[in-house]
Amino acid sequence: MNIKERLNKVKQGANTTISANLLICQIEQNELVAIASRLHREFSLQLKTIKATDERENGGGFNIHYIFGVQGQEQLLSLLIKVSEKDLTFPTLSHEIYEAIYYELEIHSFFGLIPRNHPALQQFILHENIKTDVYPLRKDFKWNTKLPWIDAPAQEFTEIKGEGIYELPVGPVHAGIIEPGHFRFSLAGEEIISLQPKLGYVHKGSEKLFENITLEKMVALSERISGDMSFTHCLAFCQAVEALGDITVPMRAQFLRVIYSELERLANHINDIGFILNDTALAFGGSFGMRLKERVMFLNEKLTGSRFLRGVNSIGGVTKDLWTEEKEMLQKSLSEIKKDFTECVEIIEDKETVINRLKNTGILEKQVALDHGVVGVAARAVGIPTDVRIDYPYAAYSRFSPKLALQESGDVYARYRVRIMEAFDAIRIILEALDKLPNGEIMSSKKLVLPKNSSSAGLAEGWRGEIVYFIMTDQAGKITRVGVRDPSFLNWPAVPYAVAGNIVPDFPLINKSFNLSYSGFDR
Repeated sequence: MNIKERLNKVKQGANTTISANLLICQIEQNELVAIASRLHREFSLQLKTIKATDERENGGGFNIHYIFGVQGQEQLLSLLIKVSEKDLTFPTLSHEIYEAIYYELEIHSFFGLIPRNHPALQQFILHENIKTDVYPLRKDFKWNTKLPWIDAPAQEFTEIKGEGIYELPVGPVHAGIIEPGHFRFSLAGEEIISLQPKLGYVHKGSEKLFENITLEKMVALSERISGDMSFTHCLAFCQAVEALGDITVPMRAQFLRVIYSELERLANHINDIGFILNDTALAFGGSFGMRLKERVMFLNEKLTGSRFLRGVNSIGGVTKDLWTEEKEMLQKSLSEIKKDFTECVEIIEDKETVINRLKNTGILEKQVALDHGVVGVAARAVGIPTDVRIDYPYAAYSRFSPKLALQESGDVYARYRVRIMEAFDAIRIILEALDKLPNGEIMSSKKLVLPKNSSSAGLAEGWRGEIVYFIMTDQAGKITRVGVRDPSFLNWPAVPYAVAGNIVPDFPLINKSFNLSYSGFDR
């Protein structure tokens, strides 16, 4: 049953239009909760993102776009509701699809729209020292306006009361080079009763900046949403634009996109494995992770000129080809890395004290993960079979059958094992892609012309999880809205559930096993 047939089961005779890879269905506000919840629960549609747009210049108030997908189908569904400028309210979806709670908070803070009956309405991402009646993503807010700063009391955290309960604040400034985030622990002795994270310290206003730069600069900006996922963020953006412009990417470029994306995955998974082991005080594990990651980063720079694979993606293909000697060098290096990595993993598996430190620590329950829409490594570690490379194949992934790395226990060890499995599979995919790399161009020759008043979405599986881009054009065919959803946006709110019941020294280990992006969440 395709996505339109599923929609018609819920809303007979639904009036739909097609825009690139989106099936758009405008509905009334009072229909939203019933239609969206039935599509989600009964017909297995996954909520991908919720984004608002300001249509007041065209006399249309505001629109809210609810993007859903079905595994195995390229076309996505966009349920569209209109919000009056006079009323500014819309129904909350969070009582039926819990993960909607954070999208609605974001829309409230950045557009000033009010989700009716929202369970926890508050300022979100923007901090308490920003005026609450300023909405940066409205069109009449200029991109270079400094957000008005006011004196305001610090955000209040929920106080846990009881004999022997005390609070431990951590951050927002941390040791080392990680970005800022504040964590408020409530403790009974060493045991963590609750964790309340506060992010937003590295909010860059990226979605506003997208509205005011050239397409070339948009490509570069997408690489900087979360620096350690530069390539795959950019890939998701490029694919959204290519879908809208009906651009077919040459097959050689599609293969190269797979190769570069898997190099990014390999480098970061190996790095995380090393840091997880380092946080158990196994210095050998930490050093091997950093050493092997550096080898992959060196390969990135040797092949493309960028350790983070920046400047490689472009609308219509890639800018960096691989010549015969580079292919041979990459094949030889990956074979050596695989041998080294295999030996290190086997050594660690024999260290019972290390493995015991990872098992039963930081358990994320499967139902919590489902409720929060958790994606990526954290989802697969609780047995949720989700991977965009498989569910919504893009580039040339359908030719390589990525292996779904699943675990069940949801603890640090499960997330550690998922990374190991995916690192080995990344090497396999790269070597196969190199062996089968077709001849041909690496860039489409078709001129990009974007249709007017249209929208599309781009999905890609970063090494942390699913990345989603929503783009929209105006009456002149110019991109006027880019909405970004990084995997950390969904995964950060689930971390406190994995932390509760552990002890304070466990937190760095648990946190590293998720290894979420502050920048990707804050944007």
